[in-house]
Amino acid sequence: MPTPWSRRGFVKATGGAAAALGLAGAIPVTTASGTAYAADATDGETGTATAPADEFDHLRSTWRGLILGAGFSPTAEPFASKLAQLGTSAAAWRTAMSPTAGSLWPQMVWLDPEPDTDTASYTYSAQIQLTLQRLRSMAEAYAQPGTGLTGDTGYARDVVAGLRHVVTDVYHAGQAPYGNWYNWQIGGPQALLDAAIILHDHVDDELRAAITAAVGAFVPDSAVASYSGTSTGANRVDLCRTIALSGLVGANAGRLSVAAAALSPVFPYVTSGDGLYRDGSFVQHTWVPYAGSYGADLFSGLSLLFALLAGSRWEITDPARENYFDAVERAWAPFLFNGLCMDAVSGRAISRGVPPGTSAGANDDHLRGHAIIASIVALGRAASAEQNARWRALAKGWVQRAYFSAPHTDPMLGVYKLAQLQEVANDSTVKPLPEPLEHRLFPSQDRAVHRRTGWAACLSMASERIAHYEWGNGENLRGWHTGAGWLSWWGDDFGNEQYSQGFWATVDPYRLPGTTVSRKRLADGEGGQWGAERPDARWVGGTTDGTYAAVGQHLKGLSSTLEARKSWFFLDEGIVCLGAGITAADGQAVDTVVDNRRLGGDGAAALTVDGRRMPGGSGWTRTFTDPGWAHLAGHGGYVFPEGGRVTALREERTGRWSDIRTGSSTEPVTDRYLTLYVDHGTDPVDAGYAYVLLPGAGAARTASRAAGARGLLRTLVNTPEAQGVHVPSLGVTAVNFWAEGSAAGLTVSAPCSVLVRHGRGGTATVCVADPTRELTALTVTWDHRVTSVVSRPGTVRAASTGRELKLTFGSLTAEAGATQKTTVRTA
Repeated sequence: MPTPWSRRGFVKATGGAAAALGLAGAIPVTTASGTAYAADATDGETGTATAPADEFDHLRSTWRGLILGAGFSPTAEPFASKLAQLGTSAAAWRTAMSPTAGSLWPQMVWLDPEPDTDTASYTYSAQIQLTLQRLRSMAEAYAQPGTGLTGDTGYARDVVAGLRHVVTDVYHAGQAPYGNWYNWQIGGPQALLDAAIILHDHVDDELRAAITAAVGAFVPDSAVASYSGTSTGANRVDLCRTIALSGLVGANAGRLSVAAAALSPVFPYVTSGDGLYRDGSFVQHTWVPYAGSYGADLFSGLSLLFALLAGSRWEITDPARENYFDAVERAWAPFLFNGLCMDAVSGRAISRGVPPGTSAGANDDHLRGHAIIASIVALGRAASAEQNARWRALAKGWVQRAYFSAPHTDPMLGVYKLAQLQEVANDSTVKPLPEPLEHRLFPSQDRAVHRRTGWAACLSMASERIAHYEWGNGENLRGWHTGAGWLSWWGDDFGNEQYSQGFWATVDPYRLPGTTVSRKRLADGEGGQWGAERPDARWVGGTTDGTYAAVGQHLKGLSSTLEARKSWFFLDEGIVCLGAGITAADGQAVDTVVDNRRLGGDGAAALTVDGRRMPGGSGWTRTFTDPGWAHLAGHGGYVFPEGGRVTALREERTGRWSDIRTGSSTEPVTDRYLTLYVDHGTDPVDAGYAYVLLPGAGAARTASRAAGARGLLRTLVNTPEAQGVHVPSLGVTAVNFWAEGSAAGLTVSAPCSVLVRHGRGGTATVCVADPTRELTALTVTWDHRVTSVVSRPGTVRAASTGRELKLTFGSLTAEAGATQKTTVRTA
């Protein structure tokens, strides 16, 4: 198991040739397709390559515009209040500055008495970054209008003196790094370089040289020589940003060349590990879906670097950059809903709540979504006119539908992001695009997103490819079961705050919605750090026609003997959820959580079961035997087609953000919940469940669906061998086969997922996928008359029609779990 330092440690030079920069000063950048060389590269410390001074002046001016924002009125809200607050804070920080050996502010000590890579050293190195970030904010207060410090040269000299103290005392070329590598290579130097660029006219040549020498020492050109270790994905983009900015500060053309060339390995699609996948998945730390956190940073970094270098001799022209333009709608937009970014792709960032000693808003799904939308708008400046216009229309739609938390007035966003969002919101020529009605399946990150009229849902799973969860740096200590079939959902005009505010600080981590979990107690940070703990399960994924889907998970519990087969069938009105083969021997009970809704306010949302309203007081609980349906006012309905034992629980829960993230606020947070769960008992053997989630449904519609109105649903099979449904009103039959066999008129020769949907004009589509990614051959037979095959994928080696359809597939191992879609004509 890697230690924090080895996992996150400095990228070492890859040999003498790289260290000497070889090839007449060109830095080698190793990629999957070979080795490329960046022209004009120089040693990051000596910086011998030069360019005309006015070229660097122009780039520094461009960067200031990018990070400070433009086109906004400093007297209008939310800018006026935000700028005034910045000025107030900056003035107070100036007064409190007390430079001594080991700190600039007494409460932010960076001097480590025992420098190494343990938890204490992480805390000390973080203080270097926090100090530099505060100085960066102080520099912004000088440059921004309306702060009360705008253009104050005496104030600027004090900020520069603070920068000089940090560079002299700790962040200098002779200092051996300790603690977290990120503070030395990305977070700290980026803040330092931003401040130096903002205050360029007040920084003398001696300090400028010291800054560039320090950054060159901690982030040499060799840090991006090999696309490996901590120099991949979002980290690589951040490292390139650090190198590029050091080039601006030091007027070093070679550093800019290195940064521009070193971005190229980020652009190609990957088939494992960190990066962007063809199916739209984005993974960081090898095993963790991260579009909402590291991916958001990468996206922001790319948009800034593309804009900075556009039109210069370092402009990013690699054709593969188009992959990230395409990813706007393939990788990021699917996880944005009414302005929020779904937590299932935010890794340990979900634990970043309210900072200690502050009443500031939490770093929640809405803030992450707002920042991504702003980055999409910014990226449009480097895209085609058509892409830019469409992305602005998408952004305007998200902004207008964000009824719970408005992106363009979010006080947690920086001025430059707010300016971008305000400009789109106020542009009358931009017509907002509506939410698409679609299903998006991401086999390479074990995630699925479903959108129908009035609601959206997201499914989070784990497999041998994707971790149960990630914890590290003391973050996300109880995210154990976020990969155990966690099913989150929102309404178009309700429930958008469901996983925001205090949710992660107060929710029972053993009862996340949709999961099947052993009640075995787990330690904080159970399993390996950085997503190292993964289940030994291959059958995780499913198939989709783009509208409906069959998704399944061979569940294996974290540090538990629990095993189960779970399936979700995503339809128009709701999601059919099936479980079978639920078995464990931990000496503990096992639950399947139908839902766990955060009620907020007084928690008075009425629960009705089979037409009877239940008590509304906190602490109430009751177990129902064979209920037909339940309804939670203001949220939705639940149908139980096979009855079972379902327990309802109302509770008030109190927690602290510090419970799940070291160093966070210790202030208690209280919220109210209504939980519905199936108790499978202690050490169950082959237990199961079946329920239908109906987001937004009223009590009458829920009761009607439970009565079988309009042939909504027939559960055909729910066993450890196969799980499937037939929905006559939609013409859909879908089965997840855990083994070879037959069900619902479908016969398969090996485990797979199959969805058949009748279309118009006598056609049908047969969608097949191999979630295991190990089938070298597969035969699927549909017991239905078929006259001809209209189209078929290249993986189909033979197709016979007549009284039945028989599809013979070749190897599916290279398809990465992707759906293979065949269209036929039926009799």
